[in-house]
Amino acid sequence: MRWKVLLRSKLGISGLIVFGFFVLLAISGPYISPKNPFQQNLRAMNAPPGTPGYVLGADELGRDILSRIIHGARMTLGLAGLSLVIALAFGVPAGIAAGYYGGWVDNLIMRANDALLAVPRFLVAIVIVALFGIRYETLVLATGIGLIPDFARVVRSSTLTLVEREFVMAAKAMGARDATIMRRHILPNAVGPIIVQASFGLGSGVLIIGGLSFLGLGVQPPTPEWGSMLSQGRRLMVAAPHLILWPGIALSLAVLSVNILGDALRYAYDPRFRGAD
Repeated sequence: MRWKVLLRSKLGISGLIVFGFFVLLAISGPYISPKNPFQQNLRAMNAPPGTPGYVLGADELGRDILSRIIHGARMTLGLAGLSLVIALAFGVPAGIAAGYYGGWVDNLIMRANDALLAVPRFLVAIVIVALFGIRYETLVLATGIGLIPDFARVVRSSTLTLVEREFVMAAKAMGARDATIMRRHILPNAVGPIIVQASFGLGSGVLIIGGLSFLGLGVQPPTPEWGSMLSQGRRLMVAAPHLILWPGIALSLAVLSVNILGDALRYAYDPRFRGAD
């Protein structure tokens, strides 16, 4: 039923198609890329779009921008996806525990959550990268930590409602262990809000990864990544605007599509947005 609601949303379908296209690029990049993204051709330096052999043009070292955009999708979306896994792995259990146990457990978890929310997540990521160095695992950890509070708050809210439901009360009365109740009864019924938050979290992760790379704290050249490509192209944005045009469009479309998809999922999973449906 929920997927039928999603499929009736034109914006949701468009977001799903665009985001699915980028996921396809990330998966099949090495097989569909027209050129080696690292191959330089100084005779094609800053070649404009439409140049023979360079559909989207070439960068300041003569590297094919289309190939670098395709390979950059794998790097940007891959790192953002791994960051989302970290946020889910820590935020979901924390939210369930806070909502289920309440009391000092809830206070401890949510105060720590509030402390994280008090600091902009991008600033948290910068501090972590500065402390532990510029490595892929550090980027994933820095981005994932900033996303944890959102999942903890959403899941806690759902858990507070679920613990009062009859099936949870019945499981407690039958002597089921807390871990079993949380795993078999709370978590499956909180999947909807988790999926919706995951879509927004992925968009935030893409922006954080791209922003860190733009500042030189993320993926380092010559590895293709959309934020890094924007950083390299900004020096020539007047003479060769296509250097920032295409990675900027890719980054914007990826974030916009996943946010549109998130809105459609929220509409599908939350009856308050559907009136009486």
